Amino acid sequence: MTEEHPDQVAPEPVDPAVYRLAMGRFASGVAVVTARLRGHDVALTVDSLTSVSLDPVLLLVSLHPEARVLEGLQEGSDLGVSVLTSTQRGVAEWLGETGRPLHDQLGRVAHHRGPATGTALVDQALATFECRPVDIREAGDHHLVLAEVLALEARPTDVHALVHYRGRLGELR
Repeated sequence: MTEEHPDQVAPEPVDPAVYRLAMGRFASGVAVVTARLRGHDVALTVDSLTSVSLDPVLLLVSLHPEARVLEGLQEGSDLGVSVLTSTQRGVAEWLGETGRPLHDQLGRVAHHRGPATGTALVDQALATFECRPVDIREAGDHHLVLAEVLALEARPTDVHALVHYRGRLGELR
C-alpha cells in the first residue's frame, strides 16, 4: 500500500535491462554530435536528440559522462549536430565505437566547418545544427545538454534517414 493511495501496492523497481528493451521499441533518428577538446575535434553518435523550443530555438542531447564531446562542452566548446542519412551507417558505427583515439576522430569522416561556429559538421547530412550550450545537467547516468541553435541547414533531399530501432541501425523510407 502507498500513503497517497491506500488501496495500491507499491510497484517493484524497474529493471534497467527491461527498460532498455522497452525503449528500444521507440525508433529514433541517428545523429553525430561534435565539439572541440584541447584543439581536437571529438565526435559521438547519438540517438537521443530532442527539439525543445522554437522561441528561443533550443535542442537537447543526452551524453554519457565519459564522452569526450561532453568534456569539450564543459570546457566551453560549441556543439555541432549532424542528422545522418541511411548511406552514412559506417560513420555512425565508427563514431559509436568506444575507445576511439582522441586525435583525428573525424579523419575517416567527410566533414566541413560550420560558418557560424567553426564546429565540425558531417558532409551530406540530412540536417546540421550549430549550437551554443546554455545548460548542462546531470540526469541519472547521463548529462543533458540544452543548446541554443545558432545556425542550421536542412538540405532538400530524397535520401532516407538512418534510424535506431531495437538495438540496430536501419533506414526510414
